[in-house]
Amino acid sequence: MTQQELGEALGFSQRTYAYYESGQRMIPPQVLCALADFHQVSVDYILERTDQKKLNR
Repeated sequence: MTQQELGEALGFSQRTYAYYESGQRMIPPQVLCALADFHQVSVDYILERTDQKKLNR
């Protein structure tokens, strides 16, 4: 999936996503949650606080 496609799916531009991905901008909590929901993983997995991809719901 491209940065453009992911940005469009989550409601922001490719450039904004590129800033997040490169570390030039902090990812706001609401975007972090949207990314986790989109990929069906936990925020902890995205932040590398766990190696368990699956959500325990």
